[in-house]
Amino acid sequence: MIIQRVVLNSRPGKNGVPVAENFRLEQSTIADTVQEGQVRVKTLYLSVDPYMRCRMNEDTGSDYLRPWQLSEVADGGGIGVVEESKHHTLAKGDFVTSFTWPWQTAAILDGDLLQKLVPQLVNGRLSYFLGAAGITGLTALLGIREKGHVAAGANQTMVVSGAAGACGSLAGQIGRLEGCSRVVGIAGTDEKCSILVQEMGFDAAINYKKGDVAKQLRELCPGGVDVYFDNVGGDISDTVISQMNQNSHIILCGQISQYNKDVPYPPPLPPDIEKIQKERNITRERFLVLNYMDKQEASVLQLCQWIQEGKLKVRETVVEGLANIGAAFQSMMNGGNIGKQIVSVSK
Repeated sequence: MIIQRVVLNSRPGKNGVPVAENFRLEQSTIADTVQEGQVRVKTLYLSVDPYMRCRMNEDTGSDYLRPWQLSEVADGGGIGVVEESKHHTLAKGDFVTSFTWPWQTAAILDGDLLQKLVPQLVNGRLSYFLGAAGITGLTALLGIREKGHVAAGANQTMVVSGAAGACGSLAGQIGRLEGCSRVVGIAGTDEKCSILVQEMGFDAAINYKKGDVAKQLRELCPGGVDVYFDNVGGDISDTVISQMNQNSHIILCGQISQYNKDVPYPPPLPPDIEKIQKERNITRERFLVLNYMDKQEASVLQLCQWIQEGKLKVRETVVEGLANIGAAFQSMMNGGNIGKQIVSVSK
């Protein structure tokens, strides 16, 4: 069977900025028949995420992520429909997902490694299982619950950087649902800031490309910052940390401003900011959602319930066609999208 697939064409280098040309679309084949325990699936949606940047390097710098190999198919979160099955729990027509879905139009996969999806849980919006009701939503929810120490009625102020991104846009809303009394986002355009406030219920949002961020933060968070959901690192995070309260908490989700730099993860703080962190007893611990998979099922159901009730607003940037996945990756890394970046492969 002839298929199309996307392979890693070149590496940007540890300090390079990824471009669409780092990926290559090519024709390939898969077997015409499936073996016992396998299923043949047609790919519907693929997820494009910031963490994938490290997979473009020969060494990911992580013990749980393997690097993509040159001229071999890339992979990540994906959703598809079963077209043929020799697996005892999966049937033709079932929708399934995997965190290691190959970037190709169709594939033969081990049925044991697939999770069956129930479209009704997300009002039929299957792609939500790659975002708000998937690993992205889990990262936001479990990050806040496990590392944010949010308590209803405690009058806590949360700041979210990268707030218009896939995880940040959910984290601010979840922070509110979990009990924060004030939520302030930081994003890179006026349009993104407007969406955060008018559509997603943030109290305020700061365009970090305009004006004095530190001054705006003091005005919008007069009582200081109690919880910081950190997606970006760098100067923005240093500014937020300098205004955090005693015994406050940093949810170390991502450091996208540092992903094109050859630095350890998490990147060390500048000496003056590290001093503030220690003097104010601010927690800043590496957070890995995969360490909390025992809470996955209940957490996904909670996310789905919020989506069904309209309490969790979801934004997606959808790119059509497998051929455009490299461009989608480049756009995401440049901060050009709002919400989750999804590639629609076939319908």
